Amino acid sequence: MTISIDPVRSDFVARVEGIDLKHALDAASFAVVRQALDEHSILIFSDQPMNDQEQKRFSDWWGPMEPTKGVNPASGTPFARQSNLDIDTGEVIAPDDRRMDYQKGNYQWHADSTFKPTPSLCSILTARIVPPIGGNTEFVSTRRLYEGLDEDLRERCEGLIVEHNIAFSRARVGFKFTPEEEALHPSSWHPLVQTNPVTGRHSLLIGAHAARILGWSDHEAAEFLDELLERATRPEAVYSHAWRQGDIIIWDNRSALHRATAYDGVNHRRLMQRTTIGNPDILNTAAYARVRAQRQGA
Repeated sequence: MTISIDPVRSDFVARVEGIDLKHALDAASFAVVRQALDEHSILIFSDQPMNDQEQKRFSDWWGPMEPTKGVNPASGTPFARQSNLDIDTGEVIAPDDRRMDYQKGNYQWHADSTFKPTPSLCSILTARIVPPIGGNTEFVSTRRLYEGLDEDLRERCEGLIVEHNIAFSRARVGFKFTPEEEALHPSSWHPLVQTNPVTGRHSLLIGAHAARILGWSDHEAAEFLDELLERATRPEAVYSHAWRQGDIIIWDNRSALHRATAYDGVNHRRLMQRTTIGNPDILNTAAYARVRAQRQGA
């Protein structure tokens, strides 16, 4: 069977067919998929239901899985659980439960794990239980954003270092960590401009976790980061995915933002399991050497 990669949009997002991710994956076919992620940033696979063990095996192809910690109900496992179902009982969680308040943070545009010292390469989300309506995931390309900036704005972005913090982003939706929870996630610093080492194309690491810019006032930083996010998320730039059970989406956290959308969590059930792949190699680049030097100087 021949692997086909068909663009959903001309600028990013592709649908991949002709590959069995659970039973027939080999080094050659994975290389095709891996190259496709660098090219398209978002890859969609349909009708490939996975259980936890199968998702772990597939995730191992991509690199080291990040452990989940903190408030997520799957804390202590490789999974970040996005669901309105109690992990122990399977019953629907009440809408005023703190676990559901935490998940409201996912309605903001973000890239996964930018608040961690080691940034993420990509995320893999599998659709286990899907509500009949609502619950789409929306995506935008920050590579498209960067490449659409005028020269002055690109130059303004160069060399900037951004502090990312999950307590900052969750506070935007009214969720407050306990001191013990917040201590699990100290701020992390990353270059604003990211470079794909395979394609050489640039993107911007922005989103809800982006709290400050090193050397800028909070007001200036907020204005600039908000401007970039507004440009990235204009309606014509958004791809909205309506999930079907058995869908798998892989997205590149270096070059894409995403957000959840609302669904009826009282009357319908939803279960999505996410594995997030770390990108430790990026810490050895010159860009991250500059981050370490700046942080030590600060």
